[in-house]
Amino acid sequence: MIKCPVCDADIDVEEDELDEGETISCDECGATLTVSSLDPLELEAAEDDDDEDEEEEEDFDYDEDEDEEEEDEDEEEEEWH
Repeated sequence: MIKCPVCDADIDVEEDELDEGETISCDECGATLTVSSLDPLELEAAEDDDDEDEEEEEDFDYDEDEDEEEEDEDEEEEEWH
């Protein structure tokens, strides 16, 4: 049994079936973990999670701008009536 480096929970995996660089998830905290070493077996929190979240947030910013433009157009149409 190995421990999650984020929350220290036990992770139930077949240690002899893991490969270096493989990613697994902690059932307790949901962290994505990367196998950094096989002998001794060590896990590290994957760093890519934060970058992906930031990229997704940037995509949403663009959509918000479009919504504002549509609202402005609606206001202009109301002024004509």
